[in-house]
Amino acid sequence: LADAGLRLLVQGGAPRERLLAEFKADRDSVLFATDSFREGVDIAGDALRLVVITRLPVRAPDDPVFEARMEATEAAGGNAFGDYAVPLAVVGFRQAFGRLIRTASDRGVVVVLDSRIARRGYGRRFMESVPECKTVIGGLQEVARKAGAFLGKSAP
Repeated sequence: LADAGLRLLVQGGAPRERLLAEFKADRDSVLFATDSFREGVDIAGDALRLVVITRLPVRAPDDPVFEARMEATEAAGGNAFGDYAVPLAVVGFRQAFGRLIRTASDRGVVVVLDSRIARRGYGRRFMESVPECKTVIGGLQEVARKAGAFLGKSAP
């Protein structure tokens, strides 16, 4: 990315507020961040045109509170994954998706790199949770070409 003239901003490389300010000010920057940037970040307008979600935010049951809630769902006769884990992940997905569209005039592209959204039955629940939008399923080159066309730029 640096070779393409893009400035890399990485979570942990500077305080959060400074990273956000630099990202908003520098149109040729890319911000790499984790889940904590999924909430409470407001970057309206052209400063944010692309959000990449590398993985659906389905948590692994290694957190004791999460695991206990999964067990409680099962004990109550529910399906821990479908009734608890997926709805929780859908909320996180909506939050990430929502970073892109902050005003009525905002437009942009959300790229989901996790194939589970298309190949697993529960993937439909993620797509149904966000506003209707054009969907492209394909390889990197095809998605990059179509995203670039949508944004009015040529893709590499």
